[in-house]
This record gives sequence, C-alpha cells and structure tokens, in this order.
Amino acid sequence: MREVAFIKQNKEKWLEFEQAIFGKSKKNPDELASLYIHLVNDLAYAQTYYAKSKTVIYLNHLASQTYQKIYKTKREDTNRLVYFFKTEVPLLVYEYRRYIFYAFIIFILLTSIGVVSAKNDDSFVRVILGDHYVNMTLENIKDGNPVAVYKSGSNWGSFVGITLNNLKVGALSYLFGIFLGIGTFWVLLQNCIMLGSFQTFFYQQGVFWESVRGIWIHGSMEIFAMVIEAGAGFALGASILFPKTFSRFNSFKIGFKNTFKIFLSTMPFTLIAGFLEGFITRYSIDMPKVLSVGIILTTLGIISFYYLIYPFIVNKKLKAKNVSII
Repeated sequence: MREVAFIKQNKEKWLEFEQAIFGKSKKNPDELASLYIHLVNDLAYAQTYYAKSKTVIYLNHLASQTYQKIYKTKREDTNRLVYFFKTEVPLLVYEYRRYIFYAFIIFILLTSIGVVSAKNDDSFVRVILGDHYVNMTLENIKDGNPVAVYKSGSNWGSFVGITLNNLKVGALSYLFGIFLGIGTFWVLLQNCIMLGSFQTFFYQQGVFWESVRGIWIHGSMEIFAMVIEAGAGFALGASILFPKTFSRFNSFKIGFKNTFKIFLSTMPFTLIAGFLEGFITRYSIDMPKVLSVGIILTTLGIISFYYLIYPFIVNKKLKAKNVSII
C-alpha cells in the first residue's frame, strides 16, 4: 500500500486518538486500550514499509504519550514520586536525548572558548571573575589553600545561598528556552566561559589538581545538572520551532509539559551539590586524596548513569512491550 493511501485510510482513527490523548474527548480505559492496539499495529506497519517517513515519527509520539495515559491508573497504585524518577523522567530524557546531546556539545565548545581566551589573554580572567575574586584567590593560593573561599560563611548559610543561586540559574537556563533556545544558549555561554576561565586560572597558578579535588566534589553534579537543564531548554525551544504534525501552540504545550519534568528531575542533584559545597568542599584540602576523588567519581557516576545510561535501559524494557519511543 502506498503511504498516501495508508494515511488516508487511518487518518480519522489517528485524529480520534489525538483528541483522546490531549483531552478533547473522553474515553474510558477499555476504549482507549482498544484504540491503542490499533495504533501499535499501524506503527509496526509504518516502521516496516515507511521506515524513514514522518508518519513513523508521528505514530511513535502518539504511542509514547498514549502508553503513559493508559497506565496512569496503574501508576496510582505505586508511589507517584518513585514512578516519576524511575520511569517517567528516563523515558522523557530518551525522547529528547538529541537535545541533551546538543547541550553537551555546546557546553564543551563554550568551555573551550573560556579556556583558550584565559590562556591567551592575561586580563580575561579578571574581566570574567572580577578583580576582587582573583586577588582573594591569589592570596589563598599563597596561604596554601586555593579553595579557601568555600570556607567563608556558615555551613547552613553557604548551603542555602548556593543552592538557591544554582536553582535560579537552572530555572533561567530552562525557561529562557522559550526564546527559541537563544536564551538558553546565552545562559550556558556565560556559565561555560566562566568555568573555562576559572579552571584555566588555577592551572596557570600551578594548583589545578588542588582546585579539582575541591571544586568538583560539588561541581560534578552541579555542572552536569546545568547541562541537562540547558538540554531541556533547547528542547522547549524546538517544540516551538518544529511543531511537526501538531499546531505550534499544541506542540509548545506538549514540549513544556515534558521538558519541565526533565528540569524538575535535576533539582535533587542541585540540592545534593549545594549540600556538598556547603558542608564538604570546605574540608577538601584536609581530607585524604582518595576520599575527595572517591566523592567526585561517585557523584559523577550517579548522575551520568541516571541521564546517559538508565534512559536506554527503560526504553529497551518498553520496546519489549511493543512501545517505541522517538
């Protein structure tokens, strides 16, 4: 069957499905499940005969959305928060994985710009970090504690202040995605340039390893979460730029609903990073090297697994149930 004929034959059924999914019509679970069976069959047919067609993408998206809607009542029997982090967020991360990949590429490129700029212009670090911070850090380096700045203030005061600031930066990075992703890029640009010049400064002063042992105790989760938030922001902008088969407004509603959940998922990691910065980083210079490195590798391993590996595991399980995610 030609693809045009296939679409014409099933168009009304798919539109009915769209209305059921996005709340324009009410259907009981049995009716929805019946429609779902037909949809999965149509998807399998399209994947076989029109593998590179936009029809496959369209049906793929409907299938992923419908699966969540059908099994909503089943999820109520389990802990909603557990389901959110165990299944819902990983599926969404997998669905929007290309934008998270873009965010990592942009992060590396922009941070490299900060490194190169600081390396070739002695005044660049002062422009980015400010004279006060640079002078204070130089004094700390002379005193043998390059990361002494993290000892200033009380533990709880540092934890609260740092965490609130990180949550604010993450929220701006995500929400500014509404400006077609340009706002997200701008926030990422500022932070990446700062990070690159910051680490280059310590390298030039001969205390790079000491700075890594201290800063990345909390930085592993903090920076990683920042990149994930940027990826969610880019995906939000893409929902406006590339509505696919939906109206631009409906595409934005779907995009916001999904990417906001990804953004929310970063908050626990941001809180943990704030706790580490407020209570642990200040003691990094005095703790055994194996302990500081162990904390860095553990935190980096946990957040990397959750966002880069676990989504593929969850998606693979769903494929075994005849559900395909974009």
